Amino acid sequence: MPVYLTPEELADLLRLPSVETVYQWRRKHTGPRGFRAGRHLRYDLADVQAWIAHQQEPAA
Repeated sequence: MPVYLTPEELADLLRLPSVETVYQWRRKHTGPRGFRAGRHLRYDLADVQAWIAHQQEPAA
């Protein structure tokens, strides 16, 4: 069963100083892929984990 995170849960998971970082990533299209469920923003945990793995790859 998929797990979907709120922006606040994503910020907690990544130990970010503020949930605003998550919103900035979304505006700049630099963070993990999110989607809207009605008016609520959600992040698929599998997508977040893939994004983290990609961030850990060495730069080409």
